[in-house]
Amino acid sequence: MRRWIIHLVMTVIGASLGVAVVPSILKVFGWDTGILQNEAVDAVIGAIIFIILSFIFAGSMLNGLKKIDSRISKMNMSKMVFNIIGIVLGLLVGVIGSIPLRFLNVPILSNIISFILVLVMIYLGYVLFDRRGDEIARVLFRKRREAMATEPAEVAEEVVGESKSDNSILLDTSSIIDGRILDVIKTGFISDKIIVPNFVILELQLISDSSDPLKRAKGRRGLDLVNELTKFDQVEISQVDFADVREVDTKLLKYASSTGSKLVTNDFNLNKVAEIQGVQVLNINDLANAVKTQLVVGEHINVQIIRAGSERQQGVAYLPDGTMIVIEDTAKLIDKTVTVEVAKVLQTSAGRMIFADLVKK
Repeated sequence: MRRWIIHLVMTVIGASLGVAVVPSILKVFGWDTGILQNEAVDAVIGAIIFIILSFIFAGSMLNGLKKIDSRISKMNMSKMVFNIIGIVLGLLVGVIGSIPLRFLNVPILSNIISFILVLVMIYLGYVLFDRRGDEIARVLFRKRREAMATEPAEVAEEVVGESKSDNSILLDTSSIIDGRILDVIKTGFISDKIIVPNFVILELQLISDSSDPLKRAKGRRGLDLVNELTKFDQVEISQVDFADVREVDTKLLKYASSTGSKLVTNDFNLNKVAEIQGVQVLNINDLANAVKTQLVVGEHINVQIIRAGSERQQGVAYLPDGTMIVIEDTAKLIDKTVTVEVAKVLQTSAGRMIFADLVKK
């Protein structure tokens, strides 16, 4: 389908250039009389030439289109908008710049050179906005941004002033919904000030209003946990907001970097972005893995076989902290308590896994 579209487009381009350029070329060679001066004939000549070219270069054009498709699919939307603006502005400048050439009454200059000038300006506009679009936007909209950023800047100064020197901990939506942070606070291991931003509570409210039953349940659990957190003196509900930012994760990162707070989150992507921006992250999952029972190879423990393992003759047991133990030759001992010897301890991204052998009495 694309190949026929290429042939059609090349035919139209050839016919258009034939009408515009062929008479000038013929005039240069002195062939400006007879049937060759008919616009229809000139269009047919141009169309035939470009149809032949389209069949010769169709493969290269298709490969070029595939590369363009691949690049567009990976391109950032804002960058694509800048590129389109650059192309449009380049086209306008090229058309305006080619107008004086038409008054020279020189056939080559008024047609071919004008066409080349338009193409060059389109290319320059594209390259300029592709590489420097962000800077151009900042220059054009500087006054508007300064006006919009006045209130957020004052808020940020207030945030910095109130807690830059504190070792505060900032909770995000995922850590609140997870719920384990409340248990950690109850144990007294955290003595620092804990901040729950109001925009996080608003996001929990939106989640609790979701039409999805699971999301709605998570949102309501998060709101209940916030209500429990407010009973602790060290927990503070912050009214600070950043009006120029829409995404909650971006607000959290801006808040944390402005105040020097540690960010508590279970969100893997937010964790990575925070590390890139220099924000210290506390992950509840890392804490849970760190406080699990430490076993060494050769240690004997008593466990209850819960179910059969994935391999033949294997049984599976669990420690009180949820760590899974895979034991050889225990598939027939389900629901029985046995003594096992730790053979191997593996630490994975999902947690710790232990392999053990049955101790035969």
